[in-house]
Amino acid sequence: MNAHPILLQKKYARVIELFALENDLMLDDALEFFYHSKVYQLVSEGCSDMHCMSDKYLAEELTFEYKN
Repeated sequence: MNAHPILLQKKYARVIELFALENDLMLDDALEFFYHSKVYQLVSEGCSDMHCMSDKYLAEELTFEYKN
């Protein structure tokens, strides 16, 4: 299932902001990491309805990917 593109963009913005805050990153750095991450790939492709997961969950998954 695919989400509406505008809703996805808003979700991306919230997730990136949380990810940046949790990892003490500049928003530009968090944005760049996000768009090259596996999390972004899964959400944008609609895999396993990742776009339905909470912003906090997705930010935590990004943090896990970032630290590994």
